[in-house]
Amino acid sequence: MNAHTGDRVAGIVREALGAAAAVRSSARLPGGASRETWSLDVDTPGGERALILRLDSPGAPLSPGTSPESGLAAEAVLMRAALEAGVPVPEIVAAGDSYILMARVDGETIPRKILRDDAYRRARPLLAAQCGRALAAVHRMPLDALPAQKEADALDQWRDVLDLTGQPHPVFELAFRRLAATRPAGARRTVVHGDFRNGNLIVGPEGVRAVLDWELAHAGDPVEDLGWLCVKAWRFGEKAPVGGFGTYDELVHAYEETSGHVVDREALRWWEAFGVLKWGVICVMQTMRHLAGGARSVELAAIGRRVCETEWDLLELLGAR
Repeated sequence: MNAHTGDRVAGIVREALGAAAAVRSSARLPGGASRETWSLDVDTPGGERALILRLDSPGAPLSPGTSPESGLAAEAVLMRAALEAGVPVPEIVAAGDSYILMARVDGETIPRKILRDDAYRRARPLLAAQCGRALAAVHRMPLDALPAQKEADALDQWRDVLDLTGQPHPVFELAFRRLAATRPAGARRTVVHGDFRNGNLIVGPEGVRAVLDWELAHAGDPVEDLGWLCVKAWRFGEKAPVGGFGTYDELVHAYEETSGHVVDREALRWWEAFGVLKWGVICVMQTMRHLAGGARSVELAAIGRRVCETEWDLLELLGAR
């Protein structure tokens, strides 16, 4: 941790826990291309606290459909509402416009470990159903927990983002046209997490312990979340279609049983294809952040190679091989 970040972290901790609170140790956690995540051990007059601090990274772009007010403070509001709705989330200790300080939940977030390590062998068969139940809880959250957002069509949002890059991607253009012509009629409008996937879950030996990263939450069709979880990128080399750990049936049956709503399988497939397309556009965006100098990062640069992978996945999903 450099001196500037160290001073910032220490100031946040003192403001949240009192002037006597002191950071005893800190470690930046892996991942987080758009935001930094720090694990902190903090000494306070009341004892040691195990905490997680999320910080905005410099040069991070706004997500489509969000406003400058839709920052980490708004994310904290969402997480508190999620807890009330029964979604497993960490306890929020304090929040500001550019940070969230929360209780540390023990467990694993790295997908390859979750999918392959023996420590999670018993958890893996449970995860798809647990995700279905967690998403049912997300979708019963009150819509007024969301920050003010500009209403926009999801396809139009991401088409506009791709256009702003100024780069030609014929497969993405084909996907936009095909999806526009086959759009399902969504009957429900709920809170949508927007990034519910393997990698944004804390998992223990018994299964899902917490749902993380609410920065893309918005109002929309709840099947969007189910489709996003099934995107091939979040299988991390495994064959199981739901996060690399489960089947469509396990996910859908648990969701339907908990929510009381039937999932249209064709709509699920549409939203899965939309998710692959969205991830492809995000890959372009993240690479452009690096190339434009907004955030010089090997991780962001490496994401650029994923663009061609998503193009291939889209061609398979659309039957255009």
